[in-house]
Amino acid sequence: MNQKFEITDINAIEILDSRGDPTIGVYIKAGNFTSFAMVPSGASTGSHESIELRDGDYRFMGKGVRKAVDNVNNKISRKIIGMDCRQQSEIDNVMIDLDGTENKSNLGSNAMLGVSIAASKVASKVLNIQLYEYLAILSCNNNKFVLPVPQMNVINGGKHAGINNDIQEHMLIPIGAKSFSEAIRMCVETYKTIKKILKQKFGFIGVNVADEGGFVPSISSLNDRLELMVKAIEEIGYSDEIKIALDCAATEFYHDNKYDIRGKIMDSGEMIEFYKELVNKYPIVSIEDGFAEDDFNVFSDMMKSIGDKIQIVGDDLLVTNIKRIEKAIKLNSCNALLLKVNQIGTLTESINASNLALKNNWNVIVSHRSGDTEDTFIADLAVGIGANQVKFGAPARSERCSKYNRLLKIEHDLENDAIYAKYK
Repeated sequence: MNQKFEITDINAIEILDSRGDPTIGVYIKAGNFTSFAMVPSGASTGSHESIELRDGDYRFMGKGVRKAVDNVNNKISRKIIGMDCRQQSEIDNVMIDLDGTENKSNLGSNAMLGVSIAASKVASKVLNIQLYEYLAILSCNNNKFVLPVPQMNVINGGKHAGINNDIQEHMLIPIGAKSFSEAIRMCVETYKTIKKILKQKFGFIGVNVADEGGFVPSISSLNDRLELMVKAIEEIGYSDEIKIALDCAATEFYHDNKYDIRGKIMDSGEMIEFYKELVNKYPIVSIEDGFAEDDFNVFSDMMKSIGDKIQIVGDDLLVTNIKRIEKAIKLNSCNALLLKVNQIGTLTESINASNLALKNNWNVIVSHRSGDTEDTFIADLAVGIGANQVKFGAPARSERCSKYNRLLKIEHDLENDAIYAKYK
């Protein structure tokens, strides 16, 4: 092995995410280069996600990650130091074998993911290529680089806003934009128009923001929120160019085999009709996690009903897990994957999940987490793996804007060597 590619040092530390909760940061050194990766954390998490290791002691209300840090510094490092940083799948598989569980509960997915991402970053540095170029090599993406369509969060409800039994995210999708930079401009202008309307109606309290930067107005009715979004889209003049996406996070309002949205109780069949009515009334083109996390068959019924009209996205249903994606393909439960690297815990498994989805003509949406960091890795990941869309939150907080800014820089640097993904 060429010595310049040999991993010579790994060191993890405890850092803070965008909620001020502890998360893990990992340094890896190879040759003359050092990389640093920061791991995000979710709030509305599926029960099938890999396990994020927390200390559960007196520090940080039990949320400290010293155990995960220790696992990197004293267990993982012993196995990984000396390996070639370019051997991503080998590095990830060593950690998977060392952990020895289905859900990464021994080492912690946060510990493993920090090492996995940092390894890819340092490899791109040693090779003197852009991170997205290296990720394209890992994913065997030989096509022209694609700039993804953003799903931009503008109004938050549900767990991200501290509200029970509620639709979680209301997003803009600029399906008519001709470039990524134009898409961002359209969404930002619409977001600021919503802010103006809310401030006029509620004052400054109406423009408070939730974890992902979406507004949290005192509007309990889903229809009223959607009417507000439509009003803003029309006022700014983008009715033909911008449509709406919902992340329902339905597991959060699924109780005793019924769905409860702010007191409206429905069974699965009634939920399908509820969504159909919304799609017919409003310019909704994407619905994520419309049903509980194990309701594959109900997702399939939704696909049969309106899957030819809108994007039906699996998040908690799929948790970036190959086995669950294969089941969804077999049952025709979705036509899009929400990809979150910390759901599964390694870069290799995330790339395999994306490749499987794309091979089956699904859309792939690379997503942030509600507790994120200023690390822009997922922006490069989206371009590298050829994802159709990204979901990075509102243009309101630096941990969200940093990722949009990274894509704007990639768009500028690539110039004519990239194409903008069309919404499909």
